[in-house]
Amino acid sequence: MTKRIESLKVIDNKPLKKDFFIIELESSEKLPEMKPGQFVQARVDRSKETFLRRPLSLHDVDYINNRFKILVQVVGKGTESLSRLKTDDLLNLIYPLGNSFSIPEKGARTLLIGGGCGIAPLLYLGRYLKSHSIIPDILLGFRNSDRILEYRDYEDVGNVFLTTEDGSAGEKGFVTDHSLLGKARYDMVYCCGPEMMMKAIAGWCKKSNTDCEVSLENLMGCGIGACLCCVVNTVKGNVCTCIDGPVFNIKELIW
Repeated sequence: MTKRIESLKVIDNKPLKKDFFIIELESSEKLPEMKPGQFVQARVDRSKETFLRRPLSLHDVDYINNRFKILVQVVGKGTESLSRLKTDDLLNLIYPLGNSFSIPEKGARTLLIGGGCGIAPLLYLGRYLKSHSIIPDILLGFRNSDRILEYRDYEDVGNVFLTTEDGSAGEKGFVTDHSLLGKARYDMVYCCGPEMMMKAIAGWCKKSNTDCEVSLENLMGCGIGACLCCVVNTVKGNVCTCIDGPVFNIKELIW
């Protein structure tokens, strides 16, 4: 698959809730094929203390207008610097990187589960599934109602269910507590979020004999398998999340 190093124009930098923001980017050339689950490595040019690129999931892709979006949470100086990008600024990326979620057969019952910023790759995945005549259930978990992100956008691609830890929206508790998991059956589950959440979902899938893929959020310094800081233990041995992942079937992971 074609990879690029390119400086893309910032079309919009939209602030969301509680340190989240969405950067919309436009390429001067036709976009390469970009699949759900893949990511970009963003260079941070406005921070003297930030030397490594930042890995960011593809959030949504618009081939018609040659644009795509990335959802970012401010967690340090690098992402804080990215939050200050303005319209017409340039952002240098290496993209698209990594593997992608597998696409089940038409008519498959699918569930997308995301927690916090882990919802980032699921919007494009939901849109991709919908284009293949699969309307997924989407279970999103947040700390409270003030941290709910892009609810209407996810409603456009699937049937959305919510959990909040304090019960201020949707069902109270974690995604693993939602009643949906106790009554519905699925052919495939896709999950991204905190590791503890993904491990809990993986355990539920194993008990229910449900196939499951997770997108790992390991730290990645290079994105091309050179720095070895994103190594994960699998049944095949230690592999780099950035090139062998970030998407793994739970049967591959030693958790």
